[in-house]
Amino acid sequence: MRRRKHWGWGYEDQQPSLEELRAIAPAVRERLGFGGEPEEPVPLDAIDLPPPRLRPPRALEEFVGDGAHERVSHALGKAYRDVVRGMRGQVDHPPDLVARPRDEAEVEAVLAWSADAGAAAIPYGGGTSVVGGVEPRVGAGYAGAVTIDLGALDRVLEVDPVSRAARVEAGVLGPALNQQLAEHGLTLRHFPQSFELSTLGGWIATRAGGHFATVWTHIDDLVESVRALTPSGVWESRRLPGSGAGPSPDRMLIGSEGILGVITEAWVRVHEGPRHKLSTAIAFESFAAGVGAVRELAQSGLNPVNCRLLDPTEVEVTGAGPAGRALLVLGFESAHHSVDAAMDLALEAARDHGGDPGEVSGPSGSGSAGAWKDAFLQAPYLRDSLVACGVLTETFETAITWERFAGFNAIVAETARRAAAEASGAPTDGEGAPKVSCRLTHVYPDGPAPYYTVLAPARRGSEVEQWDEIKAAVSEALIAAGGTITHHHAVGRDHRRWYDRQRPQPFADALRAAKRAVDPAATLNPGVLIDP
Repeated sequence: MRRRKHWGWGYEDQQPSLEELRAIAPAVRERLGFGGEPEEPVPLDAIDLPPPRLRPPRALEEFVGDGAHERVSHALGKAYRDVVRGMRGQVDHPPDLVARPRDEAEVEAVLAWSADAGAAAIPYGGGTSVVGGVEPRVGAGYAGAVTIDLGALDRVLEVDPVSRAARVEAGVLGPALNQQLAEHGLTLRHFPQSFELSTLGGWIATRAGGHFATVWTHIDDLVESVRALTPSGVWESRRLPGSGAGPSPDRMLIGSEGILGVITEAWVRVHEGPRHKLSTAIAFESFAAGVGAVRELAQSGLNPVNCRLLDPTEVEVTGAGPAGRALLVLGFESAHHSVDAAMDLALEAARDHGGDPGEVSGPSGSGSAGAWKDAFLQAPYLRDSLVACGVLTETFETAITWERFAGFNAIVAETARRAAAEASGAPTDGEGAPKVSCRLTHVYPDGPAPYYTVLAPARRGSEVEQWDEIKAAVSEALIAAGGTITHHHAVGRDHRRWYDRQRPQPFADALRAAKRAVDPAATLNPGVLIDP
């Protein structure tokens, strides 16, 4: 079987060689104006792991292990700081054991044993967290940490073609889920950038955002009911199209990040695969002009599936379109009817704001729209190579209402630019300066979700400290200016201090009470969302 890399994104056979990295390094320096000589990751057998503090009882030995690859590959998520530390072999908080249960009974057994042993239990999903959500940073109050990987629970169990829903195990990866649903002519239509290596359970636990820019933007919209195992019993909601019966048990699990229970399966709303697709790219003289067009589209009721506006810096870095111009990647699709009329109306609205549309193409996309799509899908792989070449790359995503966006964007972008320059010892402008770009990933009638990317020369050997400085400065700016600390990346441990300021205090007290009720020993994912 293919093994995941013990650090970074993807599988072991996808890791570029040192010669390949040396071949791309000049192109990185030419495109960005900075970057250094590539370095190779520390091999797995050279990583010094502390011995496990726990031993599984004999009844669990068949599916609980402490092998080096298992522990290291489950020790970190996929944030920049995780990739850097993994590449350097700095694995400070490995799980003591990794459990791969094959059914609910084994999940239950692991939870019960972990609570009895005083160990933390970390639900893992696909391990694609970029906010410290799966790293066992649990503190000295625990006898150890057990990571629970549900990768063996990966089946579509039942399909209801009448109501168009499916009962699915939580450990299934995106491609496998799509493949199994396709046998019934259906699809979930949820495509986060991490789709290849993330799971249904992880999407639900983190309130993941998908690729589509309007209507069904988050996994919330696709969940019909959820089943989870808690240390206090089974948490399963009734399967309904909707209900007004008090606060939703599903909504409480959606976004709970593993602190209330291990999600084992869910009924999800599925759809026929689209047969009609159109996409195009529209250039604008300025980002502000593009924002005006996108706001009109978001409030028009046309509901494009893709409505991503890239600022000129993002266009330049990705090579998606003409230099110096903003670019709107726009798409419509339907399983039942032509989308030509919707596209025509959207193009008319874009032209009213000075937009210059490119060629409209069919399902596969071409030109600027296709170029950006390719760059989007390859970004997680490219980031590992950039890290090896001495480039700091980090992202911040948030949401804000339309009337505040212009001022908010100016503050956040300038804060990111200055923080990256100061943390890198680089100029704020000109040759060698960090690059800060913005794109609107999702749009709502009342506001957009801006997504900022920071590229800067890395301080070799001090990248994590450099990241901490930039992360703190930009996160402070997001919260102070009225945005959310996260639109779709979740909270984890890395966003905690800003999340604590965003949420109402009575809600925090209520969440703590719920945690005590279902997890009295604070076994599940301590330090995420609330303190143990």
